Amino acid sequence: MKKIGIGYENYKRFIDENLYYVDKTLLIRDLVEKGGEVTLFTRPRRFGKTLALSMLRTFFEKEYDSGGNIVDNRRYFEGKKIMDAPEEILSMMGRYPVIKLSLKSAKQPSFRSAALRLRDEIASEFNRHIYLADSEKLTDDEIQIFKSLSLRAKWDDLNSDEDYKKEIDRYSTALITLSECLKKHHGENVIVLIDEYDVPLENAYYEGFYKEMVGFIRSLFESVLKTNDALQFGVVTGCLRISKESIFTGLNHLEISSVYNSTFEEGFGFTQDETGQMLKDYGIENRISEAKEWYDGYLFGETEIYNPWSVIKYVKSIAIDHVKFPMPYWANTSSNTIIKDLVWNADEEMKRQLDVLISGGTIEKEIHEDITYDDIHESEDNLWNFLFFTGYMRKESERREENKIFVTMRIPNREIASIYDNQISAWFKKRVKETSKGELNRAVLEGDTDGIAKYVTGLLKKSISVFDSGESFYHGFFLSLLYEVPDYAPRSNREQGDGRPDIVLYPENPRDPAIIFEIKVRKKFSEMEDGLKEAYDQITDRKYEEGVLDDGYLGVKSYGICFCRKSCIVGALPG
Repeated sequence: MKKIGIGYENYKRFIDENLYYVDKTLLIRDLVEKGGEVTLFTRPRRFGKTLALSMLRTFFEKEYDSGGNIVDNRRYFEGKKIMDAPEEILSMMGRYPVIKLSLKSAKQPSFRSAALRLRDEIASEFNRHIYLADSEKLTDDEIQIFKSLSLRAKWDDLNSDEDYKKEIDRYSTALITLSECLKKHHGENVIVLIDEYDVPLENAYYEGFYKEMVGFIRSLFESVLKTNDALQFGVVTGCLRISKESIFTGLNHLEISSVYNSTFEEGFGFTQDETGQMLKDYGIENRISEAKEWYDGYLFGETEIYNPWSVIKYVKSIAIDHVKFPMPYWANTSSNTIIKDLVWNADEEMKRQLDVLISGGTIEKEIHEDITYDDIHESEDNLWNFLFFTGYMRKESERREENKIFVTMRIPNREIASIYDNQISAWFKKRVKETSKGELNRAVLEGDTDGIAKYVTGLLKKSISVFDSGESFYHGFFLSLLYEVPDYAPRSNREQGDGRPDIVLYPENPRDPAIIFEIKVRKKFSEMEDGLKEAYDQITDRKYEEGVLDDGYLGVKSYGICFCRKSCIVGALPG
């Protein structure tokens, strides 16, 4: 079996090291035939955007080795789907100078450090084309300007704000200089590839310098993508389309491909056939239904798509490492701050909608792609749009009303459900911790079963539903409420009698009675009384009270508690 390249983003390494590669080379053909002068691909994180740009660069770039000889990259595409493309497309292989820039290094705590990181990335691209410094086709002035941009100033040498501002301004328009030099040297227009353009914007939003970063990115884009006569075409990737008014001002030739569009839908992520073939290649085709439940559910245009990062991690874990169960791999690869914000700041209506979604239901929202990080929280619709376009929701159906589009959406799969689950559980635990428990403590000590039920039900009703609504969740939840009962210490699943009662409150004063709670869960409200009876029978049949008394305590009281969704009833053991 071929090695699975976890985390590999360089296309050449997949071929050179004979890694398993899902052939996405037809994106080259589709880009030439369907793309614009500038094409923006927005897809969720870890869906293959960086690898796709590496593949595009390998195909189109006129590349030189360290000795100044032209590199023939044709071998990297032998046997690939693109080799069946028309000759007019194949003739473009190795023809163009390429500028490739990744903006992900700008995830920094201040605008100054973020902008200088971007400056360093741009300067590195100048150095990748350092042969231009010896080009006989450039004038002395052009070579001097080129060299000055390749030899960036050291961070420590930027002593004043004026020095820093001049340096940043210089590099915000530097790519147009590099484009012009490349065109003059090669006699061909330039292809510009910009990866993860919205990473610095998202980071700037959360770090508090969004407007400054917007200004820098706008200048960068306008110079190289808008007013660049040396441009053959450009490709930009990110997770979200940032509003035309803030970043893509004036780029009227921009072709946008998002999860909503029906173009390039198979270029990112894995299709059903690709996923099935990979599982078959590694001998686990019998687990396709499991993979579908966990990692399918994305709809790009009208094409069903699996999360590629999660699929390759899943296949490696199951087929090679022999792990038994699927895991939420994608959940740990990127920031889920937006989910946390959604859950922790939800008003009553949003909680209701989350309840519907978590229960497997759908909600309908108007969608629009012209949003910015700066206005995500300006309205509920902006937040749902962000979740939809970044992979945390999927389209179930749509309808149009005049010039508006309304999408019925749901949570895509079990993996994404776990992200909501984790944030909701954390929110709920914090809510429980901050809630005064005086009334509950009184009810527990006085044996007020109605008071216990009223307090617990009230707290549950203020919450958002959780996926794990089994006994283990309610057990942990109720146990957490009992740690503040004065003069008592709760213990969970400690052996007593012929079994292990769910929770026992042991008194510090042995003359006070110990208190037993046996917990049951029912799916229907009509079955809750039966749940109490089962709890009573278990306490009696397994002699929990006798076990407590044998430990030397002078008395014991026993209670059954039955949960159903956000309600509970409590009863004392009869007799």
